[in-house]
Amino acid sequence: MPPLVWDTRLARYADLYARQRRQDCLLKHSNGPYGENIFWGSGDGWNPAHAAAAWVAERRWYTYGSNSCNGQECGHYTQIIWKDSRRIGCAKVTCFQGRGVFMICNYDPPGNYIGEKPY
Repeated sequence: MPPLVWDTRLARYADLYARQRRQDCLLKHSNGPYGENIFWGSGDGWNPAHAAAAWVAERRWYTYGSNSCNGQECGHYTQIIWKDSRRIGCAKVTCFQGRGVFMICNYDPPGNYIGEKPY
């Protein structure tokens, strides 16, 4: 797969949504027009590499032949490697009242279509 290219439009979209989550830091998707991965970490010290590593770690659950997650969560992983996604934009906010950090990455074109393999 070709590498994803940073897209400022997607980063702005991610930033606007992340700011909305600062109050509660809920792991709630924006339901926007892009593919999306979200992450929450308790306390300080979380960075984008931690979020990406958590999403990629879901690889252990994914089986290409059956295009399944073996009863586990692996949709973050498949979004990162989705064959048609070309652009990415991300944002991070510190949650209010010491609730940790919220991070989001958006992908365009989106992926994770039911019944389709990521590559």
